[in-house]
Amino acid sequence: MKKLFLILLLFCLQFSFAQETSSVSGFISGDGHQLQLANVHLAGTKYRAVTDSLGYYNFENVPVGNYTLQVSLVGFQTLKKKIDVTKDAAQSYDFELDDTDNQLNEVVVSGTLKAVKRLESAVPVEVYSPVFFKKNPTPSIYEALQNINGVRPQLNCGVCNTGDIHINGLEGPYTLVLIDGMPIVSSLSTVYGLSGIPNSLVERIEIVKGPASSLYGSEAVGGLINIITKNPTNAPVFSADYFTTTYFENNLDLGMKFNAGKKATSLIGVNYFNYDQVIDKDKDNFTDVTLSKRISVFNKWSFQRNNNRLFTIAARGMYEDRWGGDVRWEKKYRGGDEIYGESIYTKRGELIGSYQLPFEEKLMLSFSGNVHYQDSRYGTTSYIANQKIGFLQLTWDKKLGRNDFLAGIATRYSYYNDNTPATKEAESTWLPGIFVQDEITFSPKSQVLLGARYDYNSIHGSIFTPRFAYRFKANDNTIFRLNAGTGFRVVNLFTEDHAALTGSRDVVIQNNLKPEKSVNVNLNYIQKINFGNGTFMGIETTAFYTRFSNKIISDYETDPNKIIYDNIDGYAISQGISTNVDVNFTNGLKFILGATVLDNKNVQDGISQRPFLTERFTGTWSVSYKIEPWNLLLDYTGNVYSPMKLPLLNEYDPRNPNSPWYSIQNIQFSYTGWKNFELYGGVKNLLNFTPKQNNPFLISRTNDPFDKNVQYDSAGKVLVTPDNPYGLTFDTTYVYGQNQTIRGFLGLRYNFR
Repeated sequence: MKKLFLILLLFCLQFSFAQETSSVSGFISGDGHQLQLANVHLAGTKYRAVTDSLGYYNFENVPVGNYTLQVSLVGFQTLKKKIDVTKDAAQSYDFELDDTDNQLNEVVVSGTLKAVKRLESAVPVEVYSPVFFKKNPTPSIYEALQNINGVRPQLNCGVCNTGDIHINGLEGPYTLVLIDGMPIVSSLSTVYGLSGIPNSLVERIEIVKGPASSLYGSEAVGGLINIITKNPTNAPVFSADYFTTTYFENNLDLGMKFNAGKKATSLIGVNYFNYDQVIDKDKDNFTDVTLSKRISVFNKWSFQRNNNRLFTIAARGMYEDRWGGDVRWEKKYRGGDEIYGESIYTKRGELIGSYQLPFEEKLMLSFSGNVHYQDSRYGTTSYIANQKIGFLQLTWDKKLGRNDFLAGIATRYSYYNDNTPATKEAESTWLPGIFVQDEITFSPKSQVLLGARYDYNSIHGSIFTPRFAYRFKANDNTIFRLNAGTGFRVVNLFTEDHAALTGSRDVVIQNNLKPEKSVNVNLNYIQKINFGNGTFMGIETTAFYTRFSNKIISDYETDPNKIIYDNIDGYAISQGISTNVDVNFTNGLKFILGATVLDNKNVQDGISQRPFLTERFTGTWSVSYKIEPWNLLLDYTGNVYSPMKLPLLNEYDPRNPNSPWYSIQNIQFSYTGWKNFELYGGVKNLLNFTPKQNNPFLISRTNDPFDKNVQYDSAGKVLVTPDNPYGLTFDTTYVYGQNQTIRGFLGLRYNFR
């Protein structure tokens, strides 16, 4: 009887305790969509789960009490939240993860034209998410790239403030810029194509440093930047981001998603930028910063098809009106010689699409087209240019055993016409090409990539570009990669170098310019370190070497009144080493540090010279700290550059022949305590650095921009006169950094999922 009583008692106790349990479930999302395979864990217990395809997790029979729920997924920041499990009540907890910018295993496509995990790619690819760029908000992607190690936005004009992107010290024309894998930003648009892309629609930016011509053809000599936009199906329903500065720079990004029927989703993005303040803090009577009004509209469609075949199409239109020059300038002076101004009207349209053909084999048809019209006045110099580019590409890829094949055919049509003496008639160029690639996996640790491309330029003839890559995975945390390849670039001078049009220098082209060619080798090393306390460290180091033949150089020194362009009679070298270190602590502190050491030189007749505007050292950093109880995020970002050689007009020019060491630093505070809202603000250029601090002036002879009072001798040399004590002409090419002083900014973001 006693035994029976004990059994009944135990049963009742078990039943009682069983009642004091509950279920815990919910959905995990991130970056606008549900996350599959996220790890969910009640810390200190046996309760673990993995989210399904809908991002759903579930725990049954969880005893009542207080727990810490932990969610982790590669590519996203680990989330920890305290939850309270109560008796007889099902608990539902939904969480959204923030993506992280220091994980090394994101999916990338730019290196091999295939979706592959970053650590598994034979070609090194750097990936930057919107989280990274939010640390220092900017009105354009061009400016946003300033905190990426080895990448430097370079201003080329002291008045119109146009610029390009340098990768590892190589000038902007050597960098191919893609949107969704399509070569949209090239030639004429090299200077302006990165303006007006709505930041809110950017999914990520992938960067390949080194030649990629075997896959992408011309212009991918120094590297490529691939701007990948959001998939409409995963984008927020509505997003808005507005910020302004104490300079009264106003930038607005809008994004909206809607469904058109059951099988079509559309994403619309709008970017509007307006800066109309005439500021002259360096007191030279010229604008410190170009005034600009810009509007850009982006529309992307995604269609559902059988067997999940891809079909997306996108279009963008952009208009910009910018001017700089004499602070008294008005539109009525445009093109005249009374008041100097540089006024540029730009109209641009783009179309991008990808369509997977309805066959068993994976055949992808990609296409793009763009028109670019520019109406410019540089003082009295008129530059009116019209460019049309069409691109069509068909790729096939298939995996057979240990071989992963990719083959494709492509053709590119370029039309270009302008009113410069160098363009006697409109130029139409066809560039058909064929390429093949094979990734051979010998073992889980060893992988080889072989590739080759053949192009035929209708002007310059045949071009062959091979490629080789080797990846060795010592273990899950240590990877070595060796890459070698060639590159080529067919140049159109005036479309890329606006310094040739501004100022009073004459442009001289010595000979018929030949296509530039390069040979590149780089060695990449990645080391991941996971500490026992949850701290993560990623180290990536790359040593690179590039040798150019037929490199086109601009000679500012032979004649101060001219810019002389010619293929180098010798060779050019770009070599160096670059290191990135990412550290993510469990307490919310995060470091991203980068440093690059460069050795660039042009060699002619045995004489080696460092190119203009090329630094020997660059460093970047980002320090972030999240204070969870206050919903506050602190971001401290910056860069530092070593001296660069600068173009002077003559031996009497009082400006420094080299730039100083200088640093641009920023700080930002972000508050995320409001649902769907984020308030942010801070200070840019904390050290208040401007190039004028080290020079008597930046632009020479702003008092006489049309050189009306310049006197010359019989040989055409500028004479020293009381009005011109240094023997100078009007010149805007002496520029190496932004001319904006310290300034505050304030912004507000809204996202509705």
